[in-house]
Amino acid sequence: MSRTCDVLVVGGGGAALRAAIAACEAAPQARILLVTKGALGQSGVTATACSDRMAFHATLPTTEPGGPEAWRYHAEDIYRLGGEVSDADLAAILAQRAAEAFDYLDRLGVPWARTANGAVDQFVTDGSRYARACYTGPHTAQHIEQALLRRLRQLPVEVIEHAMVGELLLDRKGERVIGAALIHEGSGAIEAIGANAVILATGGAGQVFAENVYPADCTGDGLALAYRAGAELVNLEFIQIGLCSVKTHLACSGSMMRALPRLVNDAGEEFLPRYFPTGTPLEEVYATLFAKGASWPVSAEAPSHIIDLAVDRERRAGRRVYLDYARNPQGLRVEALPGGAALWYRETKGLAVGGDVDLSTPLARLRAINRPSILWLKERGVDLEAGECLEIAPAVQHFQGGVKIRTRGNATIPSLYAAGEVAGGQHGANRPGGNALLDGQVFGRLAGEAAVSWALGHGSPPMLPDAWARGAISNLFSAQGAAAEAIRRPVQEEMSTFCGVYRTEAGLKALCDRLAALGKAGVAPASGEGLSYAVETLNILQVAHLVARAALERDESRGPHLRFAEGSLRPLPRDDARWRVYLVLKRGAEGPLIERREPVRLGL
Repeated sequence: MSRTCDVLVVGGGGAALRAAIAACEAAPQARILLVTKGALGQSGVTATACSDRMAFHATLPTTEPGGPEAWRYHAEDIYRLGGEVSDADLAAILAQRAAEAFDYLDRLGVPWARTANGAVDQFVTDGSRYARACYTGPHTAQHIEQALLRRLRQLPVEVIEHAMVGELLLDRKGERVIGAALIHEGSGAIEAIGANAVILATGGAGQVFAENVYPADCTGDGLALAYRAGAELVNLEFIQIGLCSVKTHLACSGSMMRALPRLVNDAGEEFLPRYFPTGTPLEEVYATLFAKGASWPVSAEAPSHIIDLAVDRERRAGRRVYLDYARNPQGLRVEALPGGAALWYRETKGLAVGGDVDLSTPLARLRAINRPSILWLKERGVDLEAGECLEIAPAVQHFQGGVKIRTRGNATIPSLYAAGEVAGGQHGANRPGGNALLDGQVFGRLAGEAAVSWALGHGSPPMLPDAWARGAISNLFSAQGAAAEAIRRPVQEEMSTFCGVYRTEAGLKALCDRLAALGKAGVAPASGEGLSYAVETLNILQVAHLVARAALERDESRGPHLRFAEGSLRPLPRDDARWRVYLVLKRGAEGPLIERREPVRLGL
C-alpha cells in the first residue's frame, strides 16, 4: 500500500496549493503528492474564510507612494508593526515578491476589484501607511483558492483527500525527513509515504483554543509534526485574537464597531464604563469604541485593547456579551459623535449628522455604512433589524508564529519546508491586515520551488514499509493515557481562559504545569471518534503546551500578547531593552527547550 513521491505537500489551503503548483511548474517531471484532511477546495481556512473586505496586500506599480523602491515601505510596515521581533529579510521578501504573487493570481482569473479606469482598487488596512490592500469583496480568500484549484487540476499533481499525516518519518540517524505516516480518515488505515522533501502548509492551530474562528480541521498538526521531528518553532506566543460573533464567526471589526452599538451583558448592563479609569467621560469611552473599528485584533499598542479586555472579563465572570444595535449607548449624543467619528462619517462615507441619511441609531449607522453585513448576518440567523443582539467573544483568528523558516521556506532540519500560517519568522507580534493571504502565496511558491530542487538532487525517494508508519503512529500514544474525548475540550477551555486576552504569570504557570502533566501521562490510542481524532487531540495538547510555555516566558506586553500583574487590568509595559528578541522552541529530552534569540535585522 505504501507509495513514494518527490515532494509531499501537507494541507489544502492557499499555501499548499501554491506550493504544489510551484513545484510542478518548476519540475514537470517530478512526482508531487498533496494530502489534505478534508475535501480539497471545501476545507481549511482559505476555502472558507469570509470578512467585510478580505485583503491581499501587494505593492503594485500603481500603489502609492510609487516608484521602484515603494516595496521598502511595505517591508518596513511588516517589520515595524511586528514589534521588531520577526526576521527583517523575510519581511523584505514578502514585500518584494508581492507584485509577482498578485500578477500570478490575476492571470489565473481572480476577479480583483478595480476602479473606473481599470486600475486595481486598493485601500489602507490596520498597520499600513499606504493603500496596498487588493480585494474581490468578502470572499477574496475563496476566490484565490478556486483559482489555484483550477490551475492544480491542469497539472499532474496527485491528491489524496480525507487523510491526515500523523507523523513525519526521519532517516535512521534522525537528521532529515524522508516521508510520513498517513492515516486514512474513513478506514483508519495507515500508509507509509516515502518523500525526498515535505512541505507543511496545514494552517493555524485555532482548535487549540475553545474560542476561535477556524474550521474544525485546524488542530495544529503541522506545528506538532515539526516539533516532534526536531524542527525549531518561533513566536508562538503571538496569536491574533479579535471580537467575533459566537454564532457566525464574523469578525466584528470596522463598521461593526464604527456604528457605535451598545455593549451589554446578559443582565442588560452597559458594562464598558466599569473597565475605564474612574471618572472617564462617556465621550472618551465611545471614542475608544469607535477606534476599535480600526484596531482589530487586540494589540497592546492600541488603547482600544480595553474593549477586548472588558468583553473577556465579563465572559470569564460567567456573563454573555452582546452588541446591541437597536438603541444608542447611554449618554451618546448623535449630534456630537465622539472623537473623529463625525469627521470619518462625513469625509470617508459622505454622511453628515442631520443630513438626508438617518444616523440616529447604531442600526441606522450600520445600514448606512455596511448594509451587506446586516443581510449577511440575517442569512445566518441573526436578525439585527428585528432587534436581535449579536453575541460576541474574543476569538483566536491568526497565529503569527510557527515553524521557523528561512528565505526559501526551509525549516531548520533538512528536507522540511513550511508555508502559510503554519510557518513562523516572517511576521512578528502584529501583522498588517492583508499580509496573511500574501504570505501563503509568496512562501508557498518559494517552498515549492526549493523543495522540488532539493528532492530531485537527492535521488529516488525511499520506499518505506507500512509497518514503519504503523509503528510511528503507535509510538505517539500511551496505554495508560487519558482518552482523547476526555481531555480535548478541557485543554481548549483552559487555553482560552489562561492564554487568551488576559495572561498572568500565575495563570500561565499553572496552565503549563497541567499541560505538562497531561503530556507526560499521554493520550490513549483508543478513541470512539477514530484514530485521526486521537492524533489531532495529541497535537492540540502538544501545541497548547508550546504556546503556553512561550507566553509564560515573555513577561512583557507586545502585540496580542498582553501580560498582566495578578489582579491588574493594566497590561505590563513593552520592554524593548529585554524583549526585542524572539523565542525559539525545540523538542528536548524532558520537554520543550526555549531560547531567546536575536531576529535577523537588516537595513530596509
